[in-house]
Amino acid sequence: MTKPKKIILTVTNDLNYDQRMDRICSSLAGAGYEVSLVGWRWRSSLPLQGDKSYSRHRLFVPWQQGKIMYLYYWIRLFFYLLFQKADALCAIDLDTILPVYMISRLKGVKRVYDAHEIFTEMQEVALRPAVKKLWEGIGKFCVPHFPVGYTIGDCYANFFKEKYGIFYAVVRNATILMPLAIPPKPERFILYQGGVNVGRCFEYLIPAMQKVNASLVVCGKGNFFEEAKALTRQYHLEDKITFKGYVPPDILKTYTQKAWVGITLFEAKGLSNELSMANRFFDYMHAGVPQLAMAYPEYEQVNERYELACLIREPEPDVISSALNRLLTDDDYHQRLQDNALKARELYCWQQEEIRLLEVYRNLFASATT
Repeated sequence: MTKPKKIILTVTNDLNYDQRMDRICSSLAGAGYEVSLVGWRWRSSLPLQGDKSYSRHRLFVPWQQGKIMYLYYWIRLFFYLLFQKADALCAIDLDTILPVYMISRLKGVKRVYDAHEIFTEMQEVALRPAVKKLWEGIGKFCVPHFPVGYTIGDCYANFFKEKYGIFYAVVRNATILMPLAIPPKPERFILYQGGVNVGRCFEYLIPAMQKVNASLVVCGKGNFFEEAKALTRQYHLEDKITFKGYVPPDILKTYTQKAWVGITLFEAKGLSNELSMANRFFDYMHAGVPQLAMAYPEYEQVNERYELACLIREPEPDVISSALNRLLTDDDYHQRLQDNALKARELYCWQQEEIRLLEVYRNLFASATT
């Protein structure tokens, strides 16, 4: 009996809340691969949750920000991978690519790049010239040596083709299609789920809530979490905006299904945001939840086919509050978006994206090159 190929995938999170990587690893394991997902563990990390069809390993990192955090993790990851047997290594974004590249070259192992972000064009990178130069250098050194890979949308794929001359497959972050019954929604609340990070428009969303007669529930944490809470206090909105922090996926799903409106806002300071296709966009879609989103190319493309979101061009507080109030009060409009979301989920689902993911790995192992 042929031994299954082993794939090690590497990320920079603590694994508990990464639904995208859970889908990818579960699909690979279901296709017969031996799969291991490696991330980091902070002092504040909870024990790993749930049983999985793949293995998980976390490397302790004592810092939660700064260059020393990455350097420490890269060293730990390098030596961890050095002593692991694998047939392929997958780097998720630039922040794990360097140790993956070095080990794959050293051991003659196949390598894959999962370009979940345009890392050099993320707002927190793009607006800091010295930091951007560092990541640009890492990308220029490593990415051309990853001829096999995939990314989350057509816009990202075009970017990598133009910048590095490499064609990456498109594997969207779509949600798994499952039976759905829209639950009763006695409270028309607004939901934001995902990273509470720079560039996610909290500076505009929070003051906009002054003119919106509904509550906002924020599920997630990130590098703008404390600032977002401070803005909420500044505008005296503590009774209207609730921060839940990290929420386990099964509980988050309940919040999503009960929400009246979902939020998918990004500020176009850096191409990574402007060309993005966010996980939450599909999560709201699959829950039949109309959403407020930016009129950026990927969202416009979907909305032209299935109008399921209210798209705005500028994330100004008055624009946001006006759009939210329409979603909250115009029942016919809300119903139309909900009905279209239920149609769109049949096409934009993980069952379709999984086909392309598995094709990437089949072609990888069919190739004679590393």
